[in-house]
Amino acid sequence: MDALVPVLKSYPGASVLGFALIFRLIHRLLQRLPVPKVVQQDDHTWKWRNLSVSMVHSLLTGTWALTCVLVWPETLYNLHSYHTSLSYLLVCVSTGYFVQDAGDIILTGHAKASWEFLIHHTLVISCFLYSLYTQLYVAGAVIALFVEVNSVTLHLRLLLKLANAQSSPMYQINKVLNIITYITFRLSTQFYLTWYIVHNYTWLDNGSFFLASMIGMNTMILIYFYRLLRADFFPRNSRAVRHNGTHNNNSKKFLTD
Repeated sequence: MDALVPVLKSYPGASVLGFALIFRLIHRLLQRLPVPKVVQQDDHTWKWRNLSVSMVHSLLTGTWALTCVLVWPETLYNLHSYHTSLSYLLVCVSTGYFVQDAGDIILTGHAKASWEFLIHHTLVISCFLYSLYTQLYVAGAVIALFVEVNSVTLHLRLLLKLANAQSSPMYQINKVLNIITYITFRLSTQFYLTWYIVHNYTWLDNGSFFLASMIGMNTMILIYFYRLLRADFFPRNSRAVRHNGTHNNNSKKFLTD
């Protein structure tokens, strides 16, 4: 670790591309796993495999981010200048995933249908790259990755929907856990980061850029939270359920990374 991180810091761009290739390899390996027949019949194979890679990223980085804060509590309070070798590596790995996922969306011809995710990925990649190149806000990026804990239940929700398992006990349990983790790890995390930037705005480096990015992402997650509640707990009719992110063949996933 001590030998690897200085190399990553010397070549952050190349390091991100390297991890993007690793996630692409994971994508290739996951293609060898069987896909449910209903997913193949509904022509959702790409979506299933893309979500599977996203699930790997969420399980890895969500756990990693929580570990960083538990072991080094200062990560939670000094978002501007504090970081460890492990937290810097985490941001490198996660940025590589977002680059890979953006490339997958574009190169497979899903850019038009997935424009929301490309906006989200662009905001995340730009913020994370800034942190990697300047070695500032690395702790902030680690805290931002708390949202990946919620992404696990979001991904599972969509995978179950693709498999037409909405009536299963697993789906019913997961939809409750999804709301709990959404509030605890996504909404709370975003609002804490926003509060930190606003509270320390006068002295933070490029505070206006990060504040604008946070406002954009906050708007997106609040819209999706409304959609999520309406789809899973207050469905008006089957048409509304389809509209809100499940059976639409053209939609990928909204803010689940």
